[in-house]
Amino acid sequence: MALAGRRVLLVIGGGIAAYKVLELIRLLRGAGATVAPVLTRAGAQFVTPLSVAALAGERLHSELFDLTSEAEMGHIQLSRAADLVVVAPCTADLMAKMAGGHADDLATTLLMATDKRVLIAPAMNVRMWEHPATRRNLACLQADGVAVVGPDEGDMACGEFGPGRMAEPGAILAAIEAALGAGPLAGRHVIVTSGPTQEPIDPVRYIANRSSGAQGAALAAALRDLGARVSLVTGPAAVPPPAGVDVVRVETAAEMLEAVRGRLPADAAVFAAAVADWRVAQASGQKIKKGPDGPPVLRMAENPDILATVARMGEGRPRLVVGFAAETDAVQQNAAAKRLRKGCDWIVANDVSAGTGIMGGTENAVTLITDAGVEVWPRAAKAAVARQLAARIAAHLAGGAVA
Repeated sequence: MALAGRRVLLVIGGGIAAYKVLELIRLLRGAGATVAPVLTRAGAQFVTPLSVAALAGERLHSELFDLTSEAEMGHIQLSRAADLVVVAPCTADLMAKMAGGHADDLATTLLMATDKRVLIAPAMNVRMWEHPATRRNLACLQADGVAVVGPDEGDMACGEFGPGRMAEPGAILAAIEAALGAGPLAGRHVIVTSGPTQEPIDPVRYIANRSSGAQGAALAAALRDLGARVSLVTGPAAVPPPAGVDVVRVETAAEMLEAVRGRLPADAAVFAAAVADWRVAQASGQKIKKGPDGPPVLRMAENPDILATVARMGEGRPRLVVGFAAETDAVQQNAAAKRLRKGCDWIVANDVSAGTGIMGGTENAVTLITDAGVEVWPRAAKAAVARQLAARIAAHLAGGAVA
């Protein structure tokens, strides 16, 4: 059993998704884990203490000022005895309290007192999830090292549709296994490139593209959640990198290639970065001024081909090399030709033509091209695409995926 001997402190927040936690407890115990449940007052509006305690087979904790427990500093013992603290569902209120360092009930006091890693499974209305305050709180928690699984996109109990649904119990279980080093990619090293590159023209100008780095960051997080040790080599992206990965920041294509080489060997390498194909051959050391001769003539030079360089390595080549192809026309044909030309194993192609909103957006619609054929995936949030691709990578490295 993957989690045999592991103890999970499970904080149950107040949301309709709390009913899913009963299945999560069952899955955790089936995987060999011990579950110590903490039910918030709001959570008790959705699931009963009796049902939680019966499924966990452990005493339920709910009150901070419990004379018996607190005589022995129970909140400290609870927070330290677990191998992992999981908050599911993690409401907008709980996220705000965690980010602000509040400790006004048992759950938030445990979260402040713990010295163990924390994993949250957010669940809330789509507008609450997209609210600037929630986005700030999420960024703060991730910067503090809190791991996040979900949320998913779909229909909600309130009748709206969008991101905010709590991840399914199976996905949360996988994230718990990964956080405890028991995921399918445990012991594997994966390199991911992300974001744009910036090629200088002079000290104040550069050549770049509209890539936000969102897909690469989401993929790094998904691979991390499956237990991989992830090296994220990122250009100047708009989206912050996830916690729990090794981040290497670069600007130019040449720097990105050097950083990738420096992180080898790896079991897999995924090149999601939108690398500039060309650079200015002789960047100016001073700002180029307007003058009577008109605009300057920029002589261009070709950048190193990072994907092809790694894909065509002999000794030291990753077992799986995955490229991305951002195309505006003849997407499948151009991407298939690129896979053969570069020598990589898989190509993830997407249509970034005007009107799709994919380049720099929150969604992606990809086509996976391998030796086995072509798969067209439905348009989805970039996080969902990342989880699907990460699962395929894990299956391939385990010997059971597409060729």
